[in-house]
Amino acid sequence: MRALAMDVPPLQSQFLRYLMGLLVLLPIICWHGWRHYVPKDVKGQFWRGGMHTAGLVLWFLALPRIPLADMTAIGFTGPIFIMIGARLFFGEPMRWERWVATVLGFAGVLIVVGPQLSGSGGWWHLVMLASAPVFAASFLLTKALTKHETVGTILVWQAITVSLLSLPMALVVWQGITPLQWLGFAGCGVLGSAGHYCLTRSFAATDISATQSVKFLDLLWSAFFGFVIFGDVPTQTTMLGGAVIAAATLWVARREARRGKPPEPVDDSRL
Repeated sequence: MRALAMDVPPLQSQFLRYLMGLLVLLPIICWHGWRHYVPKDVKGQFWRGGMHTAGLVLWFLALPRIPLADMTAIGFTGPIFIMIGARLFFGEPMRWERWVATVLGFAGVLIVVGPQLSGSGGWWHLVMLASAPVFAASFLLTKALTKHETVGTILVWQAITVSLLSLPMALVVWQGITPLQWLGFAGCGVLGSAGHYCLTRSFAATDISATQSVKFLDLLWSAFFGFVIFGDVPTQTTMLGGAVIAAATLWVARREARRGKPPEPVDDSRL
């Protein structure tokens, strides 16, 4: 998405990403029938879509304008906002293990990206930072919707609402798209929809605060694919920070498994 947003206007990139995500889901919708995806709370779906769209506008505007390392570090402030929101709005228990794992995970991220932070980009860093609490609010709304909506319904209506709300902004800056760029957006649609499905299912299965330390594994996957695909050799700080992130994530997962009861089954039969 960063590569595409550097050549295609960010707001147009945002619209095309979610439009492609919706097109990817259409065969599944047709297979099960559209009635399976009629939401019980249409208003809630649009509230969630509106909040997510607001976060995306900030994120996509800053995406091509700040270094990738800076973006990574700023993005990992999200779990802190989510955990605070989970305590305030859902009354989830703020077990000390979750806070320790989140703090250690964030420390691991700083170990990795700290030496690379350039300080360039000006106020776009603040724009990216502003997207973190907005996305946190979107994910908290997602958690609330999982109480009475299926994972498939939430995923489909996210694509619908974000596409509809992003279209007017995209039309203002619209430019022609090459076949290769169309292919890139299609790939992002597939990967993005799959990622959001897994994320929403995790919210339905357990406390949202219990899922946040795992987010820091994103950095490990980025380093892995960077090495395999682009030949980027991980630095010593990347290996050290990755070890801290992995240890914190595995530790809290074992603690949660010992303490908590098995998660309730998630009804994903509609997707």
